[in-house]
Amino acid sequence: MTPHSAEFTDVIVVGGGAAGLGLAHRLTETGDATVTVIEPPDGPQRPPERTWCYWGEGVDGLEEVVDATWFFLRLHGADGRPVTVDPAPFTYRMVRSTDYERLVHGRLARSEGGRLLRATAEAVRDVPGGAKVRCTLPGGWSLTLRARRVFDSRPPRSLPPARTRLLQHFRGWFVRTDTARFDPAVADLMDFRVPQPAHGLAFGYVLPLTAHRALVEYTEFSAGRLTTEAYESALGRYCRDTLGLGAFTVERTEQGAIPMTDARFPRRAGSAVFRVGTAGGATRPATGYTFAAVQRQSRAVADWLRRPHGNAPAPHGRRALAMDAILLRALDTGRIDGPSFFTDLFRHVPAERVLRFLDGATSLREEWGIGLRTPVLPMLRTAVGLPFVPRRSEHATRNGEDHR
Repeated sequence: MTPHSAEFTDVIVVGGGAAGLGLAHRLTETGDATVTVIEPPDGPQRPPERTWCYWGEGVDGLEEVVDATWFFLRLHGADGRPVTVDPAPFTYRMVRSTDYERLVHGRLARSEGGRLLRATAEAVRDVPGGAKVRCTLPGGWSLTLRARRVFDSRPPRSLPPARTRLLQHFRGWFVRTDTARFDPAVADLMDFRVPQPAHGLAFGYVLPLTAHRALVEYTEFSAGRLTTEAYESALGRYCRDTLGLGAFTVERTEQGAIPMTDARFPRRAGSAVFRVGTAGGATRPATGYTFAAVQRQSRAVADWLRRPHGNAPAPHGRRALAMDAILLRALDTGRIDGPSFFTDLFRHVPAERVLRFLDGATSLREEWGIGLRTPVLPMLRTAVGLPFVPRRSEHATRNGEDHR
């Protein structure tokens, strides 16, 4: 098709996942720049509805799209003993992707400089004075847009070289039970009362929506995905044998995989092209949580755009990434027992401090105290040997942004 002439905007955001929408959300709040968000048109390129969860404190601007909130968190050790904690002042919150899209799309429509473009981004590259994005519209027409800066949130086609490379992969059922089986105030973050794989770890994850409805997931930290049949079998056993749900109906499903790696994700792809979200290193390596980090990254980028200098802000600090690299390596080598590690962490450290630690908001003194609650000798052995482990490249299929 004949290409359309280039159009200009201050900022182009490529991709409408959690990271792209988060950045558009913050930029429309400030109103300091014209913003165009490029999302895939309706069809197979658009992902199904997803859920994103995070722990938040107070008012954060997402109140109208938070679908559920939990005031208590629980873990079940492999021995069956539960650990229930109050994470106050934090609460655990769920956002549905369709609600978040509706919020941000509405703000773009009401913003004088906002625009949503349904198209497939084919190429992003630097040009004098900014960057250019070449798109294909649903009818096959080609369109070129120019901007002072482009933020690309599309997941990478391959992961950078890494010393440790795991996946957090899962499948979940939204279930409805015939009788009241769930406590809507308590979220089960990790339930290790499931058979553990030979390498890695596995756990159940239960987010009650009402006394009769919940999102129930089977999750593994391991090297590769399972077949759909294997996920379904594990979910069935967990719901029947571990949770004892009795009769229930599966209303819908969701599935995903999140990279857990110490790879160094470059935040810059050119003079005027930046990466955000998983592509820009927002996924926390040791947990897979992404949503809260992209919210912080989006606010930081919006502030940076007012007085840009150097690179765009990093979503995680160097100290946090170093600790994550040690933990990932210790899990991958089997030097520490994953179920015991996570259960004991919440059993012996105040939940509020654990959550701040996972957000990279703890002091060095607090982190030292948390470290003493972990298996010290295996972690030290891993830390000493890690600098000598080579980073290796490995092709990885495209991974979508998911709810953690």
